[in-house]
Amino acid sequence: MVKATELKLELIPDINEIPARDWNALAGSNPFVNHAFLAALETSGSVAAETGWQPYHMCLRDEDSILVGAVPLYVKSHSYGEYVFDHAWANAYENAGGSYYPKLQSSIPFTPVTGPRLLVKHNDAHIKSQLLLGVAAAAEKLSISSSHLTFIEDVEAKLAEENGFLVRHAQQFHWQNDGYDTFDDFLQDLSSRKRKQIRKERRTATENGITIRWLQGADITDAHWDAFFEFYLDTGARKWGQPYLNKEFFQTIGETMPESIVLFLCERDGNPIAGALNLIGGGTLYGRYWGCIEDHPCLHFEACYYQAIDYAIKHRLKTVEAGAQGEHKLARGYVPTTTYSAHWIVNEGFRDAVANFLRQEKHQIAFEAKILSKHTPFKKG
Repeated sequence: MVKATELKLELIPDINEIPARDWNALAGSNPFVNHAFLAALETSGSVAAETGWQPYHMCLRDEDSILVGAVPLYVKSHSYGEYVFDHAWANAYENAGGSYYPKLQSSIPFTPVTGPRLLVKHNDAHIKSQLLLGVAAAAEKLSISSSHLTFIEDVEAKLAEENGFLVRHAQQFHWQNDGYDTFDDFLQDLSSRKRKQIRKERRTATENGITIRWLQGADITDAHWDAFFEFYLDTGARKWGQPYLNKEFFQTIGETMPESIVLFLCERDGNPIAGALNLIGGGTLYGRYWGCIEDHPCLHFEACYYQAIDYAIKHRLKTVEAGAQGEHKLARGYVPTTTYSAHWIVNEGFRDAVANFLRQEKHQIAFEAKILSKHTPFKKG
């Protein structure tokens, strides 16, 4: 174990100043903390001070200058693209005369998926604690309101709480592979009514001559990326008014991490009309971006949920994470799953108010999960 007195903390404003090999030695198999993914966000300009995401990555080095810990970290001037909503906190803080922004944010920009934020080798709890203390100290040193780590793993949430952070609970819907060999095996675990509903939706989705292909790695050509980006622009314009990511980002991850990407491409009469982009890593398929230029009944369910389950079964993946929110996923075999974030609030009075809110919210989240779990499509008993 490295002693605390031997550690040196650095804050780096550009991921490309950190050697990819050193960073990835700590990052593990989660594709979103891979150096290539984070670098694509920055080199494309999707993540920058101008977009409200100033990189400020934390690095912890030993006495030999070897990287032993890291945190993807950003100075934020707003709360967009995070999916852990603290706008009410910001309003309350500023109504009391404070400045909530800027704040420090450890997250994967525009990406509400669970994964490590405290990057270390061998799951070293001592180094992780030093990183947490560094994140808290950075907020106080910079005289800003708070530091936040979002969509962290449950073990990180526990450690953060032990180190004085406030932990927030939220909920997503994930699909779990119970050793199925085929999609029909999965359906056999559902009630008869739900089986019939899903089969009907799948038939409906591929009416009108629609076919769906799985494209991975080098199979995804520039023409496919052009088509997908058109889909993404349509969805982004309707959801956010302005898409968060640009075409260069998608092209870059296609070049730098092709083995982690699979595209479910929907075509009608040979022409691309919709697509769902997924990333793979650590036994999980992460459904990330969906878009279409033609509306067809149930095609969204098919491309984003059923194709993902089919792919996970055939490739022996353990989990499908299909993005944030969406109770409609429940009827399609995705079950309530707790997600976690951790928060360091510098002002003691405001910290106490947030802590009280989080205690009440935690009970509400648990209550909702209990109710929703009674309404899964799986056979009872």
